[in-house]
Amino acid sequence: MKRKMVRRKTTPIRKPKKKVSVFSGKLVRYLIVTFVIVLVIAVGYHYRDGLAYYFSFKSDKILKKEAEAKRISDVRNFQVLEKHEGKSVGLDVSEYQGKIQWTYVDTLEQKYPLDFVFIRATVGRDRKDRRFDRNWLGAKENKMIRGAYHYYRPNENSLEQAELFIKTVTLQKGDLPPVLDIEKLPKNQSLDRLKVGLKRWLKRVELHYEVKPIIYTGEKYYDDFLKEEFSDYLFWIANYNFYREEINEDWLFWQFTEKASVPGIKGNVDVNIYNGDLQQLQFITKE
Repeated sequence: MKRKMVRRKTTPIRKPKKKVSVFSGKLVRYLIVTFVIVLVIAVGYHYRDGLAYYFSFKSDKILKKEAEAKRISDVRNFQVLEKHEGKSVGLDVSEYQGKIQWTYVDTLEQKYPLDFVFIRATVGRDRKDRRFDRNWLGAKENKMIRGAYHYYRPNENSLEQAELFIKTVTLQKGDLPPVLDIEKLPKNQSLDRLKVGLKRWLKRVELHYEVKPIIYTGEKYYDDFLKEEFSDYLFWIANYNFYREEINEDWLFWQFTEKASVPGIKGNVDVNIYNGDLQQLQFITKE
């Protein structure tokens, strides 16, 4: 009997294909380098004037200021300060700045005199800033024009907040008007009720100190909620955006940075420009 020959099928051994990753090492490096280059070009273009000042490329006059310009770490801050030459410059502080050595607080970047300081006094209806008394006295001894501000909590009783501020702050001749700091939107009340509360605080504080308070807030908050209804008040506006490089003519103060370095204060500190010179600033202080 003849046997039928059966051929066994052999499965060819295939070599595993190498996985091709879209994010290969070379591609990732290329993307990172491209992104950095584009970012540097964009930032450089926007700050071309400030960088020109910084590296003294503009004129012979700027070349003479080279040593001073190089000491300023933030190009935008330098550009803003240069554009507001002659206007009064100051700070605002709270317990977050820790222990301040007030005798060293005199100039910004060893060039711009610091004329004034706003000091946080109270928060809401029940909290006094832990460093207020020390800062309030230290600023006075350092011969700075000082002002006190209250951080307003929208969901707490406005008159209780006003009474806490009045109990905490005694204004003297030469001090700035009191400031209401409003930054948050309410959670448990309408915007109309918020505005009623703000007005109650402002009127109670004005009645006590016999001077109209100043309102501090961000530019968007000001535009969206306060500009029209609180037009009788003067505003201190915060805006750190790179596109804002000059104070608005309607603002009394402009907080243009929160990242400045000042002698006597550890870490970053807010810097503000008054929309006028030192003599005009003294004119609005308590008589």
